[in-house]
Amino acid sequence: MAETGASALPPTPAHSPLFRAEHFVWLTARVLEQRLFAYHFLNGAADPVETALDAYRNEDGGYGHALEPDLRGPVSRPLHTGHALAVLDAIGRCGGQRVERVCRYLTSVSTADGALPSVGPGRRGYPTAPSVPVVADPPSDLLATGPVVGLLHRNEVWHAWLFRATDFCWQAVESLEKSHPREIAAAVAFLDAVPDRPRAEALADRLGRLVRAQRLAALDADRSADRPVAPDQPFASGPAPGEPHFPHDFARTPRSLARAWFTEDEMARSLDFLAAQQQEDGGWPTRHPRWAPGTALETRPMATIEALRTLRAHGRHVG
Repeated sequence: MAETGASALPPTPAHSPLFRAEHFVWLTARVLEQRLFAYHFLNGAADPVETALDAYRNEDGGYGHALEPDLRGPVSRPLHTGHALAVLDAIGRCGGQRVERVCRYLTSVSTADGALPSVGPGRRGYPTAPSVPVVADPPSDLLATGPVVGLLHRNEVWHAWLFRATDFCWQAVESLEKSHPREIAAAVAFLDAVPDRPRAEALADRLGRLVRAQRLAALDADRSADRPVAPDQPFASGPAPGEPHFPHDFARTPRSLARAWFTEDEMARSLDFLAAQQQEDGGWPTRHPRWAPGTALETRPMATIEALRTLRAHGRHVG
């Protein structure tokens, strides 16, 4: 299989994980995920990804239109916009006037302490997942802020919004005592990219000890159901509340500071488990809560691309 417009590549071996995933993506994915798959695995260009992403962009510089499938409706929201920045980062386009407009949007929706809420105020009326907190005065949220700040720092974006948002993240991460896996993952996304590396490395070391002490990572996939998992806070991208998190959920690449938290055997078992999760139709399962038929369909191609990228980043052959 090959996508029109992608550069020629050697044929993907039939029945390899990548071949099966490609079939699944063309069969089920939105245009954005089709273009992302082509970019990451079929030598596709970045321009078509940007074009597909533009369909979700609003005049205020933010993104909406169910870019994050659990938030429906056209309005811009911080989590949609964070998702858009992750796409731009993945294709090397996280900069320029587009990101300047995004930062202006982030400024407009930030809380009094300069950080992001998961969902902006006054956005009632459009369908959202039951786990999404829609409140009149939403608080600052490390889950929403940390990954965005990390992405902007990694791409050397400098904007006034970043100063207070970075301070918020430092304070939030330094104050973590009893946490949950999604919050830890958001902290890692921040620490992996923030410029002050000695401070980030020291905090990551403390978080790694916290993860092991509170048993926030399932280190043996075969017995993950028997391992206690700290309760999750409402809504964030990733596994559903109460679902086990594995070493690869924290250390998406070998370069992540979270990689040092796990032994070689622990990481190998985690990646073996991830590879084995590919289903008969070629896609990976989603661990998001299932609350509407469309959201389950939309999130599986996203999970499939993320699984393949994680496996490849750790040196696993995918086809």
